[in-house]
Amino acid sequence: MLSREKSRGPFTGILIFCLIALVITSGSRLGLSLWQFERVAEAGGWGHLFLQGLRVDIATLCWLWGIAALGTALFGGNSGLGRVWTPILRLWLTFGLWLIVFLETSTPSFIDEYGIRPNRLYVEYLIYPKEVMSMLWSSRKFELFLSALISIVTIWSGWQLSGKLTRNVVYPRWYWRPVLGFFVLVVAVAGARSTLGHRPLNPAMVSYVDDPLVNSLVINSGYSLTFAITAMGDEADAAKIYGALDEGEIIDIIRKESGRATQDFKSNDVPSATYNQAVYQGKPKNLVIILQESLGARFVGSLGGLPLTPNIDELSKEGWYFDRLYATGTRSVRGIEAVTTGFTPTPARSVVKLGKSQTDFFTIASLLKRHGYTTQFVYGGESHFDNMRSFFLGNGFTSIIEEKDYTSPSFVGSWGVSDEDLMRKADSEFKRLYSEGKPFFSLVFSSSNHEPFEFPDGKIDLYEEPKQTRNNAAKYADYAVGEFFKLAKKADYWKDTVFLVVADHDSRVGGADLVPISRFRIPGLIIADGVEPKRDERVVSQIDLAPTLLSLMGVSDSYPMLGKDLNRVAEDWPGRAMMQYDKNFALMKGDDVVILQPEKQPTGYVYDNASETLTPKKQSKELEKSALGIALWGSLAYQKGLHRLL
Repeated sequence: MLSREKSRGPFTGILIFCLIALVITSGSRLGLSLWQFERVAEAGGWGHLFLQGLRVDIATLCWLWGIAALGTALFGGNSGLGRVWTPILRLWLTFGLWLIVFLETSTPSFIDEYGIRPNRLYVEYLIYPKEVMSMLWSSRKFELFLSALISIVTIWSGWQLSGKLTRNVVYPRWYWRPVLGFFVLVVAVAGARSTLGHRPLNPAMVSYVDDPLVNSLVINSGYSLTFAITAMGDEADAAKIYGALDEGEIIDIIRKESGRATQDFKSNDVPSATYNQAVYQGKPKNLVIILQESLGARFVGSLGGLPLTPNIDELSKEGWYFDRLYATGTRSVRGIEAVTTGFTPTPARSVVKLGKSQTDFFTIASLLKRHGYTTQFVYGGESHFDNMRSFFLGNGFTSIIEEKDYTSPSFVGSWGVSDEDLMRKADSEFKRLYSEGKPFFSLVFSSSNHEPFEFPDGKIDLYEEPKQTRNNAAKYADYAVGEFFKLAKKADYWKDTVFLVVADHDSRVGGADLVPISRFRIPGLIIADGVEPKRDERVVSQIDLAPTLLSLMGVSDSYPMLGKDLNRVAEDWPGRAMMQYDKNFALMKGDDVVILQPEKQPTGYVYDNASETLTPKKQSKELEKSALGIALWGSLAYQKGLHRLL
């Protein structure tokens, strides 16, 4: 018979694991807060951060081990069923503890890269193990070894401790089991919901400042990641995030915001479509878009950034250069979405990765294909990454060139061949197509300016040591662009081609604002014969580029894009841009800004471009409604297949 001193209650093991987990999550929150002390101190609310953080942690543990406690109440014991349940419980406790420890351990690196706790990006990259592991092995060996060591120690310790805590357990008699199980269920559900309100606990309930990072510190990384994953099923419907409007009202708003005459909208099947006359009336030109990986304005000398882009700076004097061009998002696929489809950003993943947009979704490639163009995607890596290959081939691109198509490249890194190899390949393709008399559109996507920042030796004077840094990689990417234009200017296709050099997004976008607008600013340059050099100081969005390019090419047609043809907009037009930052959406008109957040009222600001600061300012109901209508349009158009060719 067991002695009283050695016996334990049925939930002792689970409670001790919960206490350990609370120490880990609270300790991690404290460490992260001290690391980000300046931002947390500026936001204030230390008590809120830790008290509400404890609330979230308890809710998390109720979700994680509540069912385990229920199973213990109903199945635990010395019976055959109990002997089966015990190892299951031990595995559950051990794995749960490892998951909490692993996520909190990896959080600093994620914050350093994305400016917020782990979200859906944490799992989206897992479907590309080759690229991710290559990148991590090249640039984060210490983190990998540390994670492996912590995982081994956590799993071993958790298994040993769970074994000890599941021995000598005293269980109630069978007729008390249903009562105990009901009590456990009530406590677990109440703790997981953490509120008597209609909606259970969610991140919006514990957010208290305008700084997304500080708000994310309130929750733990396990909760943050799980919430993001579960929200992915509903994320395509922005109305569930920002609030609803009638479909007719949404369409009225986006038509008005397009700046086009009401009578130009002639289709109910494609409500945003209008016929657009090109400003250039000669023989239609070719189009080359050079999409630069992670090249924010802060890396571009001519935009007030670091002196890393002497070639782009010099080329900017030869073409139409945008001073205040803003990306729509923070991922490459979001930049691809904006530049090639002109689609407005949503809180969902980019349409490049969503199921309903894999065919019959409008792209300028599908439009130009209809006009007899050869349409191609030229990349130095593997085109399956981020689902690019599937999306492009299903929506108008006739050919794809990727890493396997390069013969004896001069340099190959984790993300494929170097930008120089990419640019030389692109030039050879353009010469071939031009010699064959084929009009062409080519999207050329660079990759050297991507962690782990691998590029050939001896090509540039390093900006800093060691070699493999973001700044050096940005300078090398600029070097490759310069080398391309040296080739292109000597080629026959030069005079008959419109070129756009533009970034997909800035790198490591983050900041204390709900939407860090300054980190969405990117370079954009259009160079073509007949395009007068100028510096455009209007606010411009990535979605304005495609309509502007089609107009400069001499391609007139109907399309559903809501971006502006900047050739036809007055020089004194203040401009507008839209930006999606995780679940927050910003509409900026001139310097007036409205930001939408999940389950909260819109907030107004004014943006100072010189100081790159947002100052609270009450904005008009009309501007708030415009922001909501634009934010909802993307979800509506995607779900109902409205963004397509007529």
